[in-house]
Amino acid sequence: MSSPDSTGPLEQRDLDRYLARIGQDGDRSPTLATLQAVVARQTEAIAFENLTPLTAAPVLLGPGDLQDKLVARRRGGYCYELNLLTADVLRTLGYAVTPLAARVVWNRPETDETPRNHLLLRVDLPEGPHLVDTGFGGLTLTGVLRLEAGPAQATPHEPFRLQARGDAFVLQAEIGGSWRSLYLFDLQPQLRVDAAVGNWYTSTHPDSLFVNHLLAGRPTAERRYALSDNVHTVHHRGGPSEQTRLTTVAEIEAVLERDFLLDLSGIDGLRAALARFV
Repeated sequence: MSSPDSTGPLEQRDLDRYLARIGQDGDRSPTLATLQAVVARQTEAIAFENLTPLTAAPVLLGPGDLQDKLVARRRGGYCYELNLLTADVLRTLGYAVTPLAARVVWNRPETDETPRNHLLLRVDLPEGPHLVDTGFGGLTLTGVLRLEAGPAQATPHEPFRLQARGDAFVLQAEIGGSWRSLYLFDLQPQLRVDAAVGNWYTSTHPDSLFVNHLLAGRPTAERRYALSDNVHTVHHRGGPSEQTRLTTVAEIEAVLERDFLLDLSGIDGLRAALARFV
């Protein structure tokens, strides 16, 4: 397995396998259009999910580990896995990528003290710096944002905007006609070893959300799927949301396979972990 802090371009065969996994067979030149296509296709093909920490297995961040889990074994992951995979791919395609760290304030006041335990990406293009985030659960960005404070920016799903907070930014999404804050971040670069520290806390601390609750999210062109413990929600674009309470482990497994496109084979302890929620 690769060490957590190893960097460098992927082998050509790994890049080819990744692009096949997400269904991207178009232009590979490092342009804004290619970036938008990769982000849109990855977020639809590779779900946000936390089955690995939920089953008390180690979350590995080496490039080879991410290729094995997210590409070869057709699993999903959370922000450290999804955004580091994206960063490895984008660097291989020729983009300048800088990981950043954020403090999540979703569903809480911006003034709350929260740790820097969310990973996102800055991608520098001739058009200027842009924000990419393929790993924020049920509100994962399906588009690419200009890294500048100002008015709303369209994405394939909700409008998003960046607001200045001193020399930092807050990312907000428009939901139900109001702006909701997701997280706060600045432009201090993060090394892969920094991500390893945050990942260890997130995947092992006894109070971590990702250790104690089942979480999954995946967008499609017309809707967003979300799973929180045993509550399955379908948010239709421009329409109502449908919510279902799952009552058996088999029902949860069926939803994970059908709506989140996950291969559940070979996950030790999964049924026992899911049984906690029914």
